[in-house]
Amino acid sequence: MKVVISGYGRMGHMVEAALAAKGIECAGASEDIASFDDDLAAECVCVDFTTPDAFRANYKALADKFKAVVVGTTGWNDIKDEVIGYFESKGTPMIYSSNYSVGVNVLSAAVGLVAKYLGQAGGYAPYIVEKHHIHKLDAPSGTAKSLAAVVKENMGVNPDIAAVRVGELAGIHTVGFEGAADRITLTHEAFSRKGFAEGAVLAATMTEGLSGVHEFKELFFKESTK
Repeated sequence: MKVVISGYGRMGHMVEAALAAKGIECAGASEDIASFDDDLAAECVCVDFTTPDAFRANYKALADKFKAVVVGTTGWNDIKDEVIGYFESKGTPMIYSSNYSVGVNVLSAAVGLVAKYLGQAGGYAPYIVEKHHIHKLDAPSGTAKSLAAVVKENMGVNPDIAAVRVGELAGIHTVGFEGAADRITLTHEAFSRKGFAEGAVLAATMTEGLSGVHEFKELFFKESTK
């Protein structure tokens, strides 16, 4: 298996380190993925950690050129149907996620369970607070939006989301449920971006023999219940 990294910033470097730790070949890293060698690309899985604008400009090239694609970039949810449709039309497997951290995906499952039971009980108001480094381009975060969707699906309520940008925080997400008599909070704090990179590399290994477009958590929990 060979992996190419699209976007060679902080996350790109961490993905490269995570690949090395797993003994997986990194066949290249590029800030201009559309110009990457076509023959080599056809043999590789591409892991994309760029910017919302770069992904919007490049997603067709990613689907056209690569064996499979793992998308870690967020901020493109408004064109999600368009992107998925294009990958499916090209027959290129794609895995996407707002957050590849295993811990965050377990948090999401826990939030769904709590929201379901509190929704049945009634009397609780959900909310989300997310905190990230000042360099993050989208607010609220893709993870916060995904968690909000989980609450909505299980509780029937759209939670308020507060986004904070400060310092160099890797990411903190808190989902709270406020009642008249008590409060329940579930929090995930990333100490670094390492967990995101490791999860993206795990996703890359999941593309072997895969077809279609999938959200990471769908595949992760499917593997976990085998």
